[in-house]
Amino acid sequence: MNVLIREAKADDLGAIREIYNQGIHDRIATLETEEKDYLYMKEWFEKHSGRFQVIVAEKDGKIIGWASLNQYNNRCAYDGVADISVYISRDFRGKGVGNKLLAELESIARVNNFHKMVLFTFPFNQLGQGLYKKTGFREVGIFQNQGILDGKFVDVMAMEKLL
Repeated sequence: MNVLIREAKADDLGAIREIYNQGIHDRIATLETEEKDYLYMKEWFEKHSGRFQVIVAEKDGKIIGWASLNQYNNRCAYDGVADISVYISRDFRGKGVGNKLLAELESIARVNNFHKMVLFTFPFNQLGQGLYKKTGFREVGIFQNQGILDGKFVDVMAMEKLL
């Protein structure tokens, strides 16, 4: 699939928000349960500058996925660790878009002196885990009853990749 990976622009926020809200509705990628509005996404995007970048996957002029490097922890001891987010539009999941986004995220992370990328996923998100394992992430462990989703406790899996 011919996909362009590029740095996100403010004009992309509508599409980024739509894809993020799909992830919230589908209950496979986040503990968030309420849709995010434009103001929330604008504030989120403004915090992603310098080392903490947002990238998008574009096909035929349409945003079909996005990924970001996020601050893992504000303590200086964790300055070299980036938390990551990857979200793919429903119609394009499992088609290699995530792999392309992760490859570019890793490149950006290396240039910005990160030595590790971490992520948190649901143990039942087999599609996501397959992507992460295929691109060199390893399971660190499971946080039991880490959050509540639809009134039930859910476990969260921590994964990492050393760069």
